[in-house]
Amino acid sequence: MSKATEEASARLDDAARAGWLYYIAGNTQEEIAVKLGISRQGAQRLVSLSVSAGLVKVRIDHPIAACLELGRQLVERFGLRSAEVVPSDPESPSTTLGIAEACAARIERTLLRPEPLVIGVGTGRTLRAAVENLPRMRCPQHRLVSLTGNIAPDGSAAIYNVIFSLADKIDAAHYPMPLPVVASSPEERALLHQQKVVQASLELAREADIAFIGIGEVGPQAQLLMDRFISETERDELVATGGIGEVVGWVYDADGRILDCAFNKRVVSPPFPLGSGTEVIGVAMGASKRDSILAALKGHLVGGLITDERTAAALLEAPASGKGA
Repeated sequence: MSKATEEASARLDDAARAGWLYYIAGNTQEEIAVKLGISRQGAQRLVSLSVSAGLVKVRIDHPIAACLELGRQLVERFGLRSAEVVPSDPESPSTTLGIAEACAARIERTLLRPEPLVIGVGTGRTLRAAVENLPRMRCPQHRLVSLTGNIAPDGSAAIYNVIFSLADKIDAAHYPMPLPVVASSPEERALLHQQKVVQASLELAREADIAFIGIGEVGPQAQLLMDRFISETERDELVATGGIGEVVGWVYDADGRILDCAFNKRVVSPPFPLGSGTEVIGVAMGASKRDSILAALKGHLVGGLITDERTAAALLEAPASGKGA
């Protein structure tokens, strides 16, 4: 180990100790400085580092009345089983801030259930951020199953496939989908689905008790395009066909109906919607995703939603039918 690496590791050790003293033991920064033999400014920097380096996870347990009311209205209007709304930061450009932490808390509550569950897992930036916020747990009673392929068009592993990192954190059996996200043809997809190892994962996905998925848009910032699963030409064709949103690879229209189109005939993910007994939790936020989230709610593609205040308010202000403004 190099000297620089040793120094960085030692600093993280000090930051973890300072974070524990401040957030858990309730010490002031002055007290931490005395205990660690450093200046008050040094203690302040270590406490800040403990948060920025992800050594400390902060959760607010007090429910905010405005968020609770928005969640209640979403449940009532769209017939959801649950809706969790987190505060918005007007100055933040993040598309995961707050909802990733809320998703992590929901996943953690699910994992703490003693009865064996089959948990479906989608992909995406928000889910990856949520998994990063999870504590390490041991949950051998549960099984995880991927709801999408994990191979990008160039043959590399898909960047935002999270089943491996989640399984590593909770020590649970996991069943990845050892396939490309999108096959080159419907015939190739059919051939891939005939493989026994794939059939096992597909069957398990149909039996999922709960699933956590992202909700993507189909437009200039389409995640399928940004992650190079489709070309700009294919994106334009999807828009022309009426595509407005995407869940685990499947593209749907403004009413939340999975499109009968050439692209969807190549999607390798398990058929969507999942089984009637699966509770599907969608996690998404942002103005650019309002129409795709709205369509998913209208089409009952998700039965639960985790979003932020601004997005929730925009969904409730949208027209009762048809594409929003």
